[in-house]
Amino acid sequence: MSDLTLSDVVAVLDGLYPQDSAAEWDRVGLVTGDPPQPVRRILFALDPTLAVIEEARQWGADLLVTHHPLLLRGVHSVATTSAKGASVTGLVVADIALYVAHTNADVADPGVSTVLADALGLASQRPLTTIGPYAAGRVGELASPMSLAEFADVVARALPPTAGGIRVSGDPDGLVRSVAVMGGSGDDQFAAVRASGADVYVTADLRHHPALEAREEARDGTPYLIDAGHWATESLWLASAEQRLLAGLGEDAAAPTRVESRISSIRTEPWTFVVGANSAQRAAPTGGVS
Repeated sequence: MSDLTLSDVVAVLDGLYPQDSAAEWDRVGLVTGDPPQPVRRILFALDPTLAVIEEARQWGADLLVTHHPLLLRGVHSVATTSAKGASVTGLVVADIALYVAHTNADVADPGVSTVLADALGLASQRPLTTIGPYAAGRVGELASPMSLAEFADVVARALPPTAGGIRVSGDPDGLVRSVAVMGGSGDDQFAAVRASGADVYVTADLRHHPALEAREEARDGTPYLIDAGHWATESLWLASAEQRLLAGLGEDAAAPTRVESRISSIRTEPWTFVVGANSAQRAAPTGGVS
């Protein structure tokens, strides 16, 4: 059986995560690499950081597949004097191709939010919203109702541990059955969450003003909010992407013959520790948003 080439692998990835389904501002697809080059080892990671690229180099990876783009914003130099430049140079010198599936993986089915919803055990799933012609996010039902505190523990057990942990807004004893999820940043979807009738919304990167306004609209009731972290809510997708790519290449995930693959061991969450968590009591109303 002949070796796989980069073009073979890219063709499968493009089929799984079509580039035309990505947001207009996004930068997805093949970033570095020569289509005819052989691919024998593939590393999956959420972010193409310098540490991840070094891990790929040391392992002898021919291809690095990431969720987040390396070159989302324009650069004018790839000199090693900047982190972006060092990243590009490191990939090229080590002959490592880079492929990105970002917002096109968010709206795929299964995609980032589908995998998150499955990990939380949600049944009767449906899309939370649409982004252009594509469904995004998920809404589903728990097998049985539970308190918000109990559900927060379910989320913590389902996701990889992080330095920042999980932030929750709502009555710990509040009843939860219907759950909305959006892997990664999701504080632009509060209207869709309210319209869905979900009791709680699991997402990440919740900023002060949007989150506070959402809780004001809820009058301290549902939907409650759970900020589970950007890296944690999206990293579960990596195993799905790995399995689907191997299947698309005709490989048995348990015993692949032409290509090896693995998920990066590096946690690319930027935070390293927290201080004073849960030390504050709920504050009295201050009179508005500033």
